Amino acid sequence: MMPEHPDLAKVDVSGVRRVINVGLLSDSPPQPGEWVLIHVGFALSKIDEEEAAAALQFLEGIGQAYADELAALAESRIE
Repeated sequence: MMPEHPDLAKVDVSGVRRVINVGLLSDSPPQPGEWVLIHVGFALSKIDEEEAAAALQFLEGIGQAYADELAALAESRIE
């Protein structure tokens, strides 16, 4: 959390540090070391490390499927 802005917190997202809004979790603010589910810069809920790993694996899989589809499209020719 950032003392000068209590609704903001610095987080690490896959090695990239960024600031997010944690105001939606004001009833139970996240503490350093806790995992949160983030969408468009807002922490939506606290999650455990296992759920975080599963979500990250799912998102990486979607990204890989998209990259594979783009590669296949680039190699295809419509005649």
